[in-house]
Amino acid sequence: MITKEVNDWIKKVEKGNYSSWDIMEEFAQMSKYLTDTDIQQIKKRLETSIKR
Repeated sequence: MITKEVNDWIKKVEKGNYSSWDIMEEFAQMSKYLTDTDIQQIKKRLETSIKR
């Protein structure tokens, strides 16, 4: 289940408020608690936001 914290992280990534290192570091910490479905949803959301 995608939590508020994950949604906040996604919004920060979409807005460019993170360095690449910070993005990956925080994702690694969160990924322990995410299902494969959650990760696929995050990936799809980020792919669509980057294409804009």
